[in-house]
Amino acid sequence: MPNAKATFARSSLLMLVIGAAILLGIVMSSFFLAQMTRTYFDDVTKLRALRATTADLLLLVQTAETGQRGYLLVQDPLFLEPYRTSIGALPLQLQKVERTAANQDIVSVPLDEIRSLIALKTNEMQATLSLASSGQVEQAVAIVRNQSGLEAMQKLRALLGGVIGELDGHLISGIGEIRGSSEKLQWFTVGGGILIILVLGGAIAIVFQHVRQLQKARAEVETLNAGLEERVNERTEDLIQANREIQRYAYIVSHDLRAPLVNIMGFTSELDSSLKSISAYVLADDVKPSELQVRDARLAVEEDLPEAIGFIRSSTKKMDGLINAILKISRDGRRELKPERIDLSELLEATAASVYHQVNEGGGEVAISTSAAKTLVTDRFSLEQVFGNLFDNAVKYQHPDRPLALSITSTPLGRSFVRIEVADNGRGIAPEDHERVFELFRRSGVQNQPGEGIGLAHVRSLVRNLGGEITITSTLGGGATFIIRLPTDLSQYVRSHGS
Repeated sequence: MPNAKATFARSSLLMLVIGAAILLGIVMSSFFLAQMTRTYFDDVTKLRALRATTADLLLLVQTAETGQRGYLLVQDPLFLEPYRTSIGALPLQLQKVERTAANQDIVSVPLDEIRSLIALKTNEMQATLSLASSGQVEQAVAIVRNQSGLEAMQKLRALLGGVIGELDGHLISGIGEIRGSSEKLQWFTVGGGILIILVLGGAIAIVFQHVRQLQKARAEVETLNAGLEERVNERTEDLIQANREIQRYAYIVSHDLRAPLVNIMGFTSELDSSLKSISAYVLADDVKPSELQVRDARLAVEEDLPEAIGFIRSSTKKMDGLINAILKISRDGRRELKPERIDLSELLEATAASVYHQVNEGGGEVAISTSAAKTLVTDRFSLEQVFGNLFDNAVKYQHPDRPLALSITSTPLGRSFVRIEVADNGRGIAPEDHERVFELFRRSGVQNQPGEGIGLAHVRSLVRNLGGEITITSTLGGGATFIIRLPTDLSQYVRSHGS
C-alpha cells in the first residue's frame, strides 16, 4: 500500500505540473495573440480613419467642382450653395487628413502635393465664378476650357485615389491578420481546453484507480478478517490431520521395522539351537558321537544355519531399505525450497523424456496439454520428483493387455491455484485402497513389481511441502488419475499462510 500511495502522489503531482504548464501556455499564447490582435485592430482603425478623411476630402473637392460647373452652365445661384459649403469645409477636412496621416506610419500620404493641387483647383474655381458673377461668362468658360483646372482635378483624383487604394489594400490585409489572429486564439483556446480536459480526465482516472486500490485493499483486509476464523479452523484441522498421520506413520514404521527384527530374533534362536547340535558333535572329545548327534549336526550345518543366515540377511536388508526410505522422506521435508518461475510444459516434457522409450516400445503415447495454465512459481526439484514418481508408476503398473496412454493436463483453479491431472489407462487401484497407497510402506493390488511402498508417500510429502494436495480417482482395471492441486506462486502462498 505505501507503494500505491507514492505512485498516486507522483502521478497527481505530474498531472498538476502538466495542467499548470498547459494553462500557462494558454495564458501566454492568449496574451500574445490578444496583443497582436489589438495591434492589428489599432492599425486598421487608424487606416480606416485616414481613408475616410481622404475620401471625404476628395468628395468635397468633387462637390465644389460640380457646383462650379453647374453655375457656369445655367447661372443658377442654387449651384453655388454646395460649392460654398464644400469650399468652406475643405481647410478643416485637410487638417483631418493631415492629423490622421500623422497618426499612422504604414501609408505615406503626399500632403504637400495634395495641398498644392487643392489650392490650384480652388483658385481656378474661384476665378471662374468671380468672372461669371460679374457677367463675364465667356471669359470664365475660356478658363475652364484651357483645362488647367481639369488637369489639377485629375491629378488630385489620381493622387487621392491611389492613397485610398493603398489604404484599402492595407485594410484588407489588416482585417485578414485580425481574422487569422482571432482564429489562432480560438484554436489555442479550444486545443488548450481539450488538453486541460484530457489532463483532468487523467487526474480523475488516477484518483479513481487509487480509490479502487483502496477499496480493493479494504476488501482484502475485510476478507482476511472475515476468513481469519475459518483459516484458524483450517490450520487446526490440518494440525489434527498431521498429528493423526504422524501417529499412523509411527505405527506403520514401528510395525514394519519390528517385523524384520522379530524375524532376526526368531532365526537367532534357530542359530542357537543349531549351535548346540554342532557343539555336541564337535565337543564330544574322545567319545564317539552317536548317530543322532551326527545327523543333528549335519542337518544344522547343511540346512538350519544357511537358512537362518539367509533370513537374517534378508531381514537386515529390508530394515536398511526401510530406514533409508524414512531418511529420504525426512531429508526432503527439511530441504529448503527455492521458488522460481517454471514453464510447466518444458518441465513435464523434460521429466517425461525419461520414460518415452519405455512407452514407445509398447506402442503407447504421452500427451501433455498445459495451454490453460503454463507457468508456476515453485520449487523445480520437488516438482520434478513428483512427476518423475508418477510417470515411473504409470509405466510400472501399466495394463498388460493394452498400450500405455499417459496424459497430463493443467487448468487454472481460481486465481491462486492450478489443477494438474496425470491420467493413465493402467491396471488401476481399487477404491478402498485410494488413501492407503499414499501411506508409507503400503502397496495395492498384485505385488509383481519391486518396491518398498514409499513412492506415493514421498509424492504426497513433496506436494504438501509445495502447499498443495494430491488425490486419486481410479477403478480396478480402469486406469488411474492423480489430481494435484498446487498454488501458482509458492512464495506468495508461504507469505500468506506463514509456513
